[in-house]
Amino acid sequence: MHEPTDRVRRAERSKIRVMFDLAEATDRDLVRLEVGEPDFDTPEHVVAAAAEAARDGATHYTPNAGLPETRRAIRDAMADDYGVEHGIDEIAVTVGGMEALHLATLSVVGPGEELLYPGPAWPNYETQAFLADGRPVEVPMPAESGYALDADRLTDRMGPETAAVVLTTPSNPTGRVFDPDAIRAVVEAADEHDAYVVADEVYAGLTYDRDPRGIAALTGHPGHVLTVGSCSKTYAMTGWRLGWLAGDRSVIDEAVKVRESTTACASSVAQHAAIEALTGPQEPFEEMYDAFERRRDYVADRIADIDGLSAPRPEGAFYAFLDPDVEADSLPFAKYLLTEHGVVLAPGSGFGTAGEGRLRLSFANSMDRLEEGLDRIEAGIEAY
Repeated sequence: MHEPTDRVRRAERSKIRVMFDLAEATDRDLVRLEVGEPDFDTPEHVVAAAAEAARDGATHYTPNAGLPETRRAIRDAMADDYGVEHGIDEIAVTVGGMEALHLATLSVVGPGEELLYPGPAWPNYETQAFLADGRPVEVPMPAESGYALDADRLTDRMGPETAAVVLTTPSNPTGRVFDPDAIRAVVEAADEHDAYVVADEVYAGLTYDRDPRGIAALTGHPGHVLTVGSCSKTYAMTGWRLGWLAGDRSVIDEAVKVRESTTACASSVAQHAAIEALTGPQEPFEEMYDAFERRRDYVADRIADIDGLSAPRPEGAFYAFLDPDVEADSLPFAKYLLTEHGVVLAPGSGFGTAGEGRLRLSFANSMDRLEEGLDRIEAGIEAY
């Protein structure tokens, strides 16, 4: 029997999901801090708009690129919230941010070409490079700087085979928001190498200490930037699977052509939900944002008070990247915390070589559970 292709076999299961499955198989009280999903339900006015659209017959295929009104809502939100200007013909509505990333990678990374990204990083980038028959290249950022974007490290690694660079800000897993000057230096270097920058900005709406700005709005080379966005995190809509890819029309046209043979189009009902989320009342989302910011403050302060534990202060998203002062690799230590202390975290090794020895904590949980979870982490470090 013919074996599966290398592009599929080289892809590994996320260690986040390894911990998720272990937790699901455990019959005990666990504090679940491993998965990056808002603990809020989608606000009622968004659900109502989707239900009304379905009842009114919005249950058919849409254009491959998405409904014009959905693309207009995305266009306006990108411009108003992040300073990124696009026409609707430069936007494709996708099945979540993951499909947007997949389409971007397939469109600009050729066989044997490099997809660079600063580490630690979300493991999906490696898999996407493999699926495009490209080569993933993690460029570790220095832990001593809290994993801030070191533009020199990244640009020094660019070469003739570099097709694209992924920048994720705010970062998953570190919660860092990259410095605009460093971003500009990376985009400038990518332009010189005729490479694209894939701006993964699915957490941009959860930026706490500064006004959010899209990467394409920070550079003089916006044509070399492909922006990945999503309703999942900011709008508590993970299950609706609604995202977008925005960029130069020539790339978007090719991406849309590919998705004719994959998903065809995003859900018509989910697109109507997105329109309401992006254009309707914003108060519920502002309340979510405020809750995440309060949790960020609590988690950062609590980490600072725990002996043997440190982390860069999260500036966005809902993650803290913990550095426990223990002699252990991250996956065995994460399993120890689960089995012996009942708290579930994502091992840092799941985010590349730069993450080994660390643990990712998601503070997308209630304050009570965060307090209990950090108590258990503290006890686990003391007892190890």
